[in-house]
Formats: sequence, C-alpha cells, structure tokens
Amino acid sequence: MSRSYRKSPFMGVTCARSEKDDKRVANRRLRRVVVNSIRNEKEMPLTREISNVWLFSKDGRQMITDKNSRWLRK
Repeated sequence: MSRSYRKSPFMGVTCARSEKDDKRVANRRLRRVVVNSIRNEKEMPLTREISNVWLFSKDGRQMITDKNSRWLRK
C-alpha cells in the first residue's frame, strides 16, 4: 500500500475520529425531552435547542490543500 492516498482531502479539526458518541447522547437527550413534552402537552423542541454542536469532541472538518501532506496517506 505504498501508493494509497485518501480520496477526499478532508479531515477533522481535532484528534477525535468521529462524533458518533456525541450524536448518540444528543439524540437520546432529545428523545427524552420530546416524550416528556408530549406527555405534558408542551411544544416540541428542536435538536439545536437541546444540544450544542460546538461542544462535540470533533470540531468540524477542514480541507488539506497540500497534496504532498503526510495526512493524506492511509
């Protein structure tokens, strides 16, 4: 695999591999609040009102512009 490179030059800003655990916790929290609001006949909340995406472990993605970068190697 001496010549294998990433097909898309995008990487996360931090060292976190994914946001899967953060999304899982946020959706569980949202479902719990939605069930309670249905029981109490209140207005449905939005996902952005319940969780803050800025507090997730991976802080977005960035494009690597240097084609000879070591980060593009698999």
